[in-house]
Amino acid sequence: MIKPSGRQPRFLQQSRHAKGAGHQGDSGRAMKRREFMALIGAAVACPVFARAQDGAPRPMPSVGVLTGNLVGDGGAQMRVNAFQQGLADLGWIANQNYRLDVRWPGSNPTWQEREARELVATGPDVLFATSTATTRALRAATQIIPIIFVGLSDPVGTGLVVDLARPTSNLTGFSLYEHAMSGKWLSLLKDLVPSMSSAMLLYNPETAPYAPLYLQAAHQVENRLRMTVTGASVRSGAEIAGVIETAARNGSGLVVLPDGGFFSTQSAMGIPLLIQRRVPAIFAVRFYAVNGGLMSYGADLTQQFRDGAGYVARILRGAEVRSLPVQFATRFDLVINMRAVHALGLAIPERLLMEAELID
Repeated sequence: MIKPSGRQPRFLQQSRHAKGAGHQGDSGRAMKRREFMALIGAAVACPVFARAQDGAPRPMPSVGVLTGNLVGDGGAQMRVNAFQQGLADLGWIANQNYRLDVRWPGSNPTWQEREARELVATGPDVLFATSTATTRALRAATQIIPIIFVGLSDPVGTGLVVDLARPTSNLTGFSLYEHAMSGKWLSLLKDLVPSMSSAMLLYNPETAPYAPLYLQAAHQVENRLRMTVTGASVRSGAEIAGVIETAARNGSGLVVLPDGGFFSTQSAMGIPLLIQRRVPAIFAVRFYAVNGGLMSYGADLTQQFRDGAGYVARILRGAEVRSLPVQFATRFDLVINMRAVHALGLAIPERLLMEAELID
């Protein structure tokens, strides 16, 4: 395991020299030549770090991944595949020159904490977290093994990172949004539905502990947008359905906050119900708009998984966590689903037509 103090990954550490001297003479030289040629052949198939100086195999490095999703989540699997491909592009092939262990506890905090402890117990060289909740679970399980995170909402505001430029703990990675983004989501929703006078921010407090900060930022734009904004705390599919019904009765819109994977487990129910009840909603993740949601505005989360793979690769090669600054997304895309637009009877303003990617 690596410590942020600079200790190298275990597979980079020197193994002990073999005891005893080799045979001398011609037979000894022939034996050494055969051993040398065997090592050359192995080096073709394996990275040079895979063998110690005495020719004995070094431990294969390992990477542990903790998601906030369940097995079978198509969007999450696509992003994990992108992470794995990002490592492959950098020369790290799963189960050839490193071990990959992916855990799928879903959004349940208890399951995440259990899987985090079990993952840390396997002794990985680096850990990869895909949400605020899974990052917290891993940090609670280890303060030594490097943790690379992606998809976080304001890591400073949530208390995970103190210094973005030079992390001082075993955490670093890539953040998607700052809390002021809630104002942008509301503004886009208002542009598409000018008559809308109220909106709710939908979130699970267990998987999105940062949601009150988004709500606070949303209140700051209420006067400008001439709408009232309230929070909608949910913990189950039934509660999501209840919020959608309330929004339908009140003529409210919904902002589905980034939630570490909770809504994805309910999206097969939630998205069709939003359309059926004619509730306009905007999502932080493109995946939902592609799969029937009205619109999304956000950074490319899949690209963050590829970027995260770059940081993981650097850790595997001996980089220290404190040498890798926390980075924020810089590009954001607006996606509008035309089928949802027609189903809700909306007209897209010219400005949004020019800015958005329209999908059918």
